[in-house]
Amino acid sequence: MSQALFTGLSRTTRPRSMVRRFLALDAVVTGANGLAYAAAPGPLGELLGIERGLLFELGLFLTVYAVGVGLLAGRPQPPARGVQAVVHTNLLWAVLSVVALAGRLDPTTAGAVWTLLQAGTVAGFAALQWAALRAATR
Repeated sequence: MSQALFTGLSRTTRPRSMVRRFLALDAVVTGANGLAYAAAPGPLGELLGIERGLLFELGLFLTVYAVGVGLLAGRPQPPARGVQAVVHTNLLWAVLSVVALAGRLDPTTAGAVWTLLQAGTVAGFAALQWAALRAATR
């Protein structure tokens, strides 16, 4: 990733601020997703073709995870191990999303598209967070 693009995405040239901003963005997006799943598992489950109970449980998990990521983002200098844990969790989520599509889930077309978009977004967060962490630890 070019430094100019990276700096433009984070809206700062300070590596620690980049880490915090990418974590905060992850927390907001993940939290909104989690709250939506937990608050409306019936209608969203119908739209996506995902069982209501599973969607509700995923919503609770994502909401709790988002709070943790948000707390990490709120620290003046998020610890490298904490950021690495978020990166690895995001990568695992992206991989498991694709695996679930290939095996366990039988979503609607909208659900399949949503799952792939979500996996790509989460993998993108992981890449941005990893690159920012590397820049901050140099």
